[in-house]
Amino acid sequence: DAKHLVPNKMRDFFCTINLDQEEVFRTQVVEKSLSPYFGEEFYFEIPRTFQWLSFYIYDKSVLQKDLRIGKVSIKKEDLCNYTGKENWFMLQPVDSNSEVQGKVHLELKLNELITDNGSVCQQLVVHIKECHGLPLINGQNCDPYATVSLVGPSRNDQKKTKVKKKTSNPQFNETFYFEVTRSSSYTKKSQFQVEEEDIEKLEVRVDLWNNGNLVQDVFLGEIKVPVKVLRNDSFQAWYLLQPRENGNKSSKTDDLGSLRLNICYTEDCVLPSEYYTSLRNLLLKSSDVQPISASAAYILSEVCRDKYDAVLPLVRLLLHHHKLVPFVAAVAELDLKDTQEANTIFRGNSLATRCVDEMMKIVGKHYLKVTLKPVIDEICESPKPCEIDPIKLREGDNVEINMENLRYYVDKVFREIVRSSISCPTLMCDVFYSLRHLAAKRFPNDPHVQYSAVSSFVFLRFFAVAVVSPHTFHLRPHHPDAQTSRTLTLISKAIQTLGSWGSLTKSKLSSFKETFMCEFFKTFQEENFTESVKKFLDDVSSTESKEPSGVSEPVHLKEGEMYKRAQGRTRIGKKNFKKRWFCLTSREFTYHKQQDKEPIFTIPIKNILAVEKLDESSFNKKNMFQVLHGEKPLYIQANNCVEASEWIEALCRVTRCNQKRLSFYHPSAFLNGSWLCCKATAESSEGCARCTADVPADTQIEIDGDRETERIYSLFTINRSKLQKLEEACGSIAVYQGPRKEPDDYSNFTIEDSVATFHTLQQIIDILEKLSESHEKYQKKRSSSAKYGSEENPIVGKVS
Repeated sequence: DAKHLVPNKMRDFFCTINLDQEEVFRTQVVEKSLSPYFGEEFYFEIPRTFQWLSFYIYDKSVLQKDLRIGKVSIKKEDLCNYTGKENWFMLQPVDSNSEVQGKVHLELKLNELITDNGSVCQQLVVHIKECHGLPLINGQNCDPYATVSLVGPSRNDQKKTKVKKKTSNPQFNETFYFEVTRSSSYTKKSQFQVEEEDIEKLEVRVDLWNNGNLVQDVFLGEIKVPVKVLRNDSFQAWYLLQPRENGNKSSKTDDLGSLRLNICYTEDCVLPSEYYTSLRNLLLKSSDVQPISASAAYILSEVCRDKYDAVLPLVRLLLHHHKLVPFVAAVAELDLKDTQEANTIFRGNSLATRCVDEMMKIVGKHYLKVTLKPVIDEICESPKPCEIDPIKLREGDNVEINMENLRYYVDKVFREIVRSSISCPTLMCDVFYSLRHLAAKRFPNDPHVQYSAVSSFVFLRFFAVAVVSPHTFHLRPHHPDAQTSRTLTLISKAIQTLGSWGSLTKSKLSSFKETFMCEFFKTFQEENFTESVKKFLDDVSSTESKEPSGVSEPVHLKEGEMYKRAQGRTRIGKKNFKKRWFCLTSREFTYHKQQDKEPIFTIPIKNILAVEKLDESSFNKKNMFQVLHGEKPLYIQANNCVEASEWIEALCRVTRCNQKRLSFYHPSAFLNGSWLCCKATAESSEGCARCTADVPADTQIEIDGDRETERIYSLFTINRSKLQKLEEACGSIAVYQGPRKEPDDYSNFTIEDSVATFHTLQQIIDILEKLSESHEKYQKKRSSSAKYGSEENPIVGKVS
């Protein structure tokens, strides 16, 4: 959220997330507010190098261009200082001189020349080769040119390249020569040395600009190189473009407002799979360790300050290797040992409950979409007034009508849920089956506990949470407005109570703190609600295979708006690219004129031969990829690099097992009778580049097992001191042959068997040391192969 924004009058605001200058996400518009609450979460993989993560606050305009109020920019190197914490950031002015992105490739040389009169002078040679990753200007590729200057205390010689049209990766290949002035006292010498005071003060400056034609040129970035670095040899390197030195210093000192952010940024160096074999195997056998508290997975949750840090990679790894159900059963059994009353079962934030929560989020995405999305869309797009709190009623509101509206929505949501058991994923059913039987075993005299064990998850932690926060579960694109949020909150409260196990008696009404909810809930005191919940819970906690409902429904994987190039056209032009709604399921890839319209074009998944990036040079457009199938390639432009990467990954994953996948492809388009990449004239000629490596064949759960194992390694490494304390605690218990009596630094650890726990800890520490050595070797190899100044590791700031 933001607060105290200027101008000091109610406006409509939205916020964008940018990698350098490329917008990758934007929030909904919050109307008529000076302190807008956005409440939105964005999770994404970063597919390219970047310098800044930026957040821009915009004032929405209907007739004119949206106005940028201010920004928060965080350097990539500083993100680790803010990760995992909420911070308020002061908005900074948006200055065009500080808005930069991209890198430039230069070669510099200092030549020694002998003039006609025999004196020696030096000549500076600047070869500007190319640029990569320049920003889009007004959504289009820019028309860049460069100015090259030799700057000193009393000189500023400037030269200029040609303008390159419509490209973010211009190839300049132009060379410029500058005479370096010398003292007349110098004569011909075999070893000419530059005067120290002169060379210290001269520098080469390269500025990148977008040619504005009829409007003012736009600054794209600059780099500065002191001439002194060229004394002995030529110098060739890539440089990241930098803002002007006075770029972010505004004469205005007005407070523009502030923005509250919670950023979680992780950067992992993932080694080849064989390096993780020992750690992976140790984690995967956790469910077989007796007691479970002595397992590597449980120890991970013990040493992490925030259990959620451990749960996410752990659940994903165990899911990937089909080991989650026995692990959840084992930690749930440990949880139940400490549960004294049946009515408090699985109510806390333990390792077991968090694992099940995370599993439901990952596995239940499609289940939520087919069950709740239609009714949530109806509530959000055609909202009816549902406020029943007398204190919050507006003038003219009728509480009886509002109660009828709320009852209509609650009935509809409840009906959709209890009819949905056939769609519940098998993995969720297996977990619920385990929890149900463990609960019945722990409390054998309570006939209801087997149901409350399941309802506490599927109703309270899954459906009720998705109803109140549909944007978090991708059921809606944005956080609902205030009135709709209130309606969803009331529905969620009712669903929680209807779904919590027990007969609908007066004791049930005690779950409501508000009198108005008690009155509303009295209308639900019918036996069929209880029977519907019981039947639903029986169905979703059964391991029996469900009856097939005819042809299995295709799994919905991804959808969104992108641009596609008209197939069969040869002329390059803007009208050749049309905005379309794309939809990917496990069965087909389609595009539509608009969302919810019939498909214009359909490609069966089994017919897709390859999905690859397309060179920008093909159509002078960024973020393009191609879908190769039986007919002409389908060329698609995504809205940003993150979106392009996600679509390519999703399409590759669902088509990985296709039998006729290609091994080679053309990275550029076939235009005007030839392939731009290899100049082959036959449209059917074999590709000239090898297709990219396969990705995991898992269409519903997007998991990279090695990456999750690397994350777990990082968590163990960060918490190495706690591992050692736990090791000391095990030694202490073993020596004194009994539990500790006095509190100490490790009194919060769960140690049931000190010998078994100590043995696991030794294995973990041994594996960490070996992996650490592997990382050090890899980093040395990487630093030697990608030296500072290479395209992979460009120079930042001035060369010293």
